[in-house]
Amino acid sequence: MDYDDNSTLGSRGIAPGDPLPPDNWHGHGARARAAAVYREEHPRLVRFIKARVPAQDVGDLIQECFRRFMASSAYPRVLAQQPGPYLFRTARNLLAERGRSDARRMAAHHTSYEEPEIAGPDPHAALEARDEMRRVGEALGRLRPKTRDIFLMHRIDGLTYEEIASQMGMSVKGVEKQIAKALRAVRRARSRHP
Repeated sequence: MDYDDNSTLGSRGIAPGDPLPPDNWHGHGARARAAAVYREEHPRLVRFIKARVPAQDVGDLIQECFRRFMASSAYPRVLAQQPGPYLFRTARNLLAERGRSDARRMAAHHTSYEEPEIAGPDPHAALEARDEMRRVGEALGRLRPKTRDIFLMHRIDGLTYEEIASQMGMSVKGVEKQIAKALRAVRRARSRHP
């Protein structure tokens, strides 16, 4: 049989004389149907998602759409009926989740120009900031080495209290006390004006 000639095939892609599997045989039917859904819906999903996100994110979102589709408890029923609307609803939900996540991330990284961290070209503010940094540095220098090391491990290296406790061979409560001592010294240094 010539596989390029579809004129002799029936509506299901089977030639009239080909033997059919038994009714209770499932074989690779679900996998083949899933692959067919992927081939059919993939181009439309790509166009839909590509219009809404940067190109580098399209593949991940497509993959997540199909992962959710295949993991869904409704998968067998939806696969047999209309998988397209389900996939597009999943894509819309993913895009909405992404939008909410992006909005939260942007809000978390937003800094107003009125905040003191953005000193701008004000020389007086720059001198005050430099003086404050000097006072904080001196206050940290006066701390016991262990307290200073614990404070710097947390604030500079970004270690958690548990990680510091493990490295220093002490309890988490002990780390908390050392951090509190260092913070009190820093607050006093910052509030002191020459």
